[in-house]
Amino acid sequence: MSMRKTGALSLLLVSLICSGCAMNGSGGEEEPTLIDAGGEAPAEVAAAIEEAAPSGDKGSKQEEGEVPIAVAETEPPAEKPAEKPEEVIVQGRNLNRHQVIHDLVAEAQTVLRDVELQYVFTGKGRKEVLRGRPVAFALWNDAKQEWSVAQIELPRPPIKWTPGRRPLPFRSLTPGIQAKHVKGTGAERLMFSFSQDGNPLKVYGRKFPVFDNNLIKRRQWRAVAQTAKPIVYLPFTEDTFDPAFVDSGKEFLAATARQAMEELRLARVPSAAFPGQLLADSIPLSVIMTLAVIEQTDDADYMEKEKGAFHEVLSQYGLKQEEAYRYSVSSANALGPMQFTNRRGNGTYSLVVRRCPRAKLDPVFERGATNLLNAMKAAVCLLDLELAGMRSDIRLAYRSNPAVLGIFPVAAYNGGPRNVTKLYRSLTRMKVKLDELSRPALHLMETSVTCPCVWKLDGTNVRPVAIPRYNNENRWYIEKYQSIVSLFE
Repeated sequence: MSMRKTGALSLLLVSLICSGCAMNGSGGEEEPTLIDAGGEAPAEVAAAIEEAAPSGDKGSKQEEGEVPIAVAETEPPAEKPAEKPEEVIVQGRNLNRHQVIHDLVAEAQTVLRDVELQYVFTGKGRKEVLRGRPVAFALWNDAKQEWSVAQIELPRPPIKWTPGRRPLPFRSLTPGIQAKHVKGTGAERLMFSFSQDGNPLKVYGRKFPVFDNNLIKRRQWRAVAQTAKPIVYLPFTEDTFDPAFVDSGKEFLAATARQAMEELRLARVPSAAFPGQLLADSIPLSVIMTLAVIEQTDDADYMEKEKGAFHEVLSQYGLKQEEAYRYSVSSANALGPMQFTNRRGNGTYSLVVRRCPRAKLDPVFERGATNLLNAMKAAVCLLDLELAGMRSDIRLAYRSNPAVLGIFPVAAYNGGPRNVTKLYRSLTRMKVKLDELSRPALHLMETSVTCPCVWKLDGTNVRPVAIPRYNNENRWYIEKYQSIVSLFE
């Protein structure tokens, strides 16, 4: 199969703010945490939320959880494309990389549509088991201008893989094509590189099966394979990155966040944190857009690439739009672009559905958490509920400077009010007052400061102050928030 692409599109570059200070830390999963507070007073609300919040640092985002089969079952059916007319090659036209990538990704979906995954069983009778999880990749050969398909087999049950340690074991099921694991383990972030006869092959599509865990628990392996729901989904690769996708990703997030706020405003959903005020007026648009990015940015990637890590996430939103991060599942089973939890029907998502009835959130967790518009509305509700449980001085300071003081609700979104309390105490020990907190600025001090940091207004200068280690994941969450929020204002 060959292809020629034409088109024209001007590329726009997006600049993200850089903190200008040294960084040190480790990767972590982010997950909003909250329990139903009922009609309790703010202090009692905070205590109840803290009781349910996870403690300690969690693993890297490369340690992924299992996609619920209910999510795979709600995937829209692939439409069979119409027959292509005979291609006419037009000489002298400049191909636009942004459009070429988009077309290659669409064509890869067609290539994978009829590919059958290779399930292998070992043992006999009651000892028969499914050996692993097969995954198919659509590969484009630039030199030959043709497609090929490679299949690999991941271990089953899934193993815990940590970046920088032992390589992920896998089987290559396609002779003649060499495969190398790059990173990730699950539906969202599994990345491989491929080559054939010394020539690199570019990945533009992947077919990944989602299993029914109930059948796995009953060890009904044939039924597991027969009922597996294959999803055709492309994780981030360098071959699909383009600055135009970064720009369109930002525009897509902005449009979706504006729609979420408008729907909350039209429904006149009240704020729990600020009585008499609408929910849509309590949380800035920029905070919701920022969360949609930092929830999908691994700490290790951010420390290595800084703003480049944000660009990669925005590029995914630009390329895949509402499908981006639909299958993102953390090792703590937080789901979707805004990373909500279920916890047998009593997680953060079910709580905001109950506590924000006028928001009319989708009551089905798998649908609601994986729909970006709905998840953004749920995130606004959650941030407001978190704010309602905080100290009055934090709420007042936040109200006068929501973008900067947003470090408190996003810290709570990441790990509950326990981390808000620890952050507040750290600021007190550092002698940083709430009204002295500032945006990141150019740092010209001779002595470097090891981040994660907050930024303190000191006379006419703004300087970074390192946050003491209270929860490494949460500190880096705050660092990422401060580094990108201004992009969305």
